[in-house]
Amino acid sequence: MTGRAKSPKQGLKLRFVLPDGSWLGPGKADLLQGIVETGSISAAGRRLGMSYKRAWGLVEVLNTMFAAPLVASSRGGAGHGGAELTETGQEVLRLFRAMQSHAERAVEAEEAELLRLFDMADKK
Repeated sequence: MTGRAKSPKQGLKLRFVLPDGSWLGPGKADLLQGIVETGSISAAGRRLGMSYKRAWGLVEVLNTMFAAPLVASSRGGAGHGGAELTETGQEVLRLFRAMQSHAERAVEAEEAELLRLFDMADKK
């Protein structure tokens, strides 16, 4: 890669489309990762700039996409509720992150070349 820092919107974005047309992409994976790190759906959503409603809606979608739910949550108000990934959720996140890593490595040379051409256009 060039010396240019990679912005959050720059680079390869992997989206895995399931047979029913639903998909798992970086946003949903980041939400799952946030749940792992915060133990909360709403806190994970806030980290990503999502509303409470949007984060919970995505979790509901994620929980219906696979044979088993990805997120288990408990209600309870401040300090008592929480969320965590199920075993299936952990495996889905692990597999998707591995796919992202493999895909990024596979296109490294082409990405660097595209960025080189972009840098050339920047200087005109």
